[in-house]
Amino acid sequence: MRPDLWAPKHWPTWIGLGFMRAAETLPYALQMRLGAALGALIRRLPLSWIRIARRNLELCLPELDAAARARLLEQHCESLGMALFETANTWWSSDARILARAEIVGLEHLKAALAAGNGAIMIGGHFTTIEVATRILSAVVPMSAVYRPPKDPVLARAMLASFERHGVPIAYDDIRAMIRVLRKNGVVWYAPDQSYRNKGAAMVNFFGIPAATTTATSRLAQISGAAVLTYFPERLPGNAGYRVTIGAPFENFPSGNPVDDVERFTRLLEAHIRRVPDQYFWVHRRFKGLDPDYPDYYGRDSRNRGAVPAPSALPPST
Repeated sequence: MRPDLWAPKHWPTWIGLGFMRAAETLPYALQMRLGAALGALIRRLPLSWIRIARRNLELCLPELDAAARARLLEQHCESLGMALFETANTWWSSDARILARAEIVGLEHLKAALAAGNGAIMIGGHFTTIEVATRILSAVVPMSAVYRPPKDPVLARAMLASFERHGVPIAYDDIRAMIRVLRKNGVVWYAPDQSYRNKGAAMVNFFGIPAATTTATSRLAQISGAAVLTYFPERLPGNAGYRVTIGAPFENFPSGNPVDDVERFTRLLEAHIRRVPDQYFWVHRRFKGLDPDYPDYYGRDSRNRGAVPAPSALPPST
């Protein structure tokens, strides 16, 4: 290990990792209660990403009245707190413990796609359960997860070590590595639903509002010939664990129109978000435009200052 990672400035991260490692040993029901309590506390803090989540709920779910959105924000913060404990389980629990609380629906779709011999691209969304959902999938099939390391080098080291224990990590901008995996009939998983303003971006409606979105999935599928399937997680009520659902391979994909392809996936994503709205990652500033003429939906929170780190699975660059 690099000696500089033990510098005093990194001690808070090491303490946090120690807390997470200890938390992994707790009973699952207690983890979820503690996570919900932590989230309720976070909700009371004057954090920019709480305001961002509130704004996103206003933009995406205008049919809810103010009281309903306030309740949903409370539930979302509790879900964020639970995600901390789920991340600890993802990094250090055994496959047996992970799978004991997992219901996998549609695994036959993935097996059929791999039987065709061209690999499978699994696409999903940034839900608070993204870490544990990735681990569930890696426990049943060898896979590569696309991720962006956090800026903190100690946290990045811990995340990478977990990915290497349970799969083959791919840097978010290494599209060649993704293609190599797919051409070996492998599985690549990522979530292409966050603001993306690099080459290959298009404005695609998300809950009726244009949002900068990557169209790289179409290009990746065209180059590799891989099937494209959705992968959506759900934290079940009553501490019952998780249900992850693998969709059937998309037909006529890519269609020749990358924007139409993204629209098709986005409608499916929106439907799943409506199923579990508290579990979506609302603290991300999704509606950032491609140019300054685009509306500023977040005002003083438009900058990255104080933003919560995003989960790990991110879209590839083109």
